[in-house]
Amino acid sequence: MYKRALVALDGSPVAESIIPFILDIAGPLDLEVILLRVLPPLQPMVIEGAAYVPIEDPAAERTDAQEYLAPVAIELRNKGVRVTTEVRSGDPGREILVAARDAGADLIAMSTHGRGGLGRLLFGSVAEAVLRETKIPVLLMRTTEEEMARRGRREAVR
Repeated sequence: MYKRALVALDGSPVAESIIPFILDIAGPLDLEVILLRVLPPLQPMVIEGAAYVPIEDPAAERTDAQEYLAPVAIELRNKGVRVTTEVRSGDPGREILVAARDAGADLIAMSTHGRGGLGRLLFGSVAEAVLRETKIPVLLMRTTEEEMARRGRREAVR
């Protein structure tokens, strides 16, 4: 059975919707969880007519990503789950695959934003890239922003 799951998070509430499911299965399976945040490659940006060129700070972005993962890891640890965190930079699909291989993961778990048609064409699909290239099982949870908003309203009523 599964012993080590790589959980890919992109910083969005949609991506985090996989966490409750991971919590449900981690205990019974004695699953070790690796939380992964991939920072996409920095795109140079020049603003026409601007007196300066904004420059991203990779070290600050890495620190922000680690700070994002820390409370998620604490939540899992407080529920008895063995968890580690990792931040990588590069193409998200490729880095998820490399991280899974490097960690010896036997499952990749992630949410998909549920984009279709033009949205998928314009933004691509990390989930699709991972599914196409991996040799290990992938657990995908499709969640849209609309579903997240409905869930939020229901939870606020409780």
